[in-house]
Amino acid sequence: MPGETKSEESRFGFGENWQRFLEVLDDERIRVADESLKSMLGVDSLAGKSFLDIGSGSGLFSLSAMRLGAERVHSFDYDLSSVNCTRELKRRYFPDDPRWTIEPGNVLEATYMESLGNWDVIYSWGVLHHTGEMWKALTNVANLARTGDRVFISIYNDQGGQSRRWTRVKQVYNTGPVGRAAVIGTFIPAFAAIDLAYDVARLKNPVDTYRDYYRTRGMSRVHDWIDWLGGFPFEVAKPEEVFAFFRDRGFQLEEMKTCGGGIGCNEFLLRKK
Repeated sequence: MPGETKSEESRFGFGENWQRFLEVLDDERIRVADESLKSMLGVDSLAGKSFLDIGSGSGLFSLSAMRLGAERVHSFDYDLSSVNCTRELKRRYFPDDPRWTIEPGNVLEATYMESLGNWDVIYSWGVLHHTGEMWKALTNVANLARTGDRVFISIYNDQGGQSRRWTRVKQVYNTGPVGRAAVIGTFIPAFAAIDLAYDVARLKNPVDTYRDYYRTRGMSRVHDWIDWLGGFPFEVAKPEEVFAFFRDRGFQLEEMKTCGGGIGCNEFLLRKK
């Protein structure tokens, strides 16, 4: 099952996209992120809990873990620009707080993962399918968990042939400025037109679609579009494949949210038995 490792030249600049996202991040988006984390974990706080953020990206959910009272948070990311985004959020909201540590790291390196020790909550949302070796990354995450630890991950849904076509789009995006401009110029207007048609059909104000997008996880629609179009390496899995993978390694599924068979991520909350 492990995928082929992709070259650095074809890798999307996730951290650069997150740096732009930080320009629009505000208190309301942070509050929504807090609520989404509490909702999926089924908790009101993380007091007394440790939180590991694998592929911290913007650092938003590490920040949420801190705001929810986690006794320690560790954030790492392969992308140095993402590491710097996370450090920026710590500088803004928890400067010099020793509970929150941040460093570069690679989920594919088993030795590094083993060095991290035990964590009550292991979190990795929309990350492991971008490593180039998703099943190896999932194995390292599963091996990290000890009895009672909870793993909260999301993995892109397998849409069969459509997923393979999206893979080619992402490859074109990452060929350089011309490919990037071609993909953005083709798909962003198409996405906007689809949204507009849907809103008109429902007699909804199109402005609300963009203004209210943050209400799910505090994210930005445009930045998520760019992440989707450029996000490469790119791998996918069916929900039952992820479930079976963790079940065979001694995990119990506590919660699952699927994207209904379309574009997007399926979310899994698992506990090591």
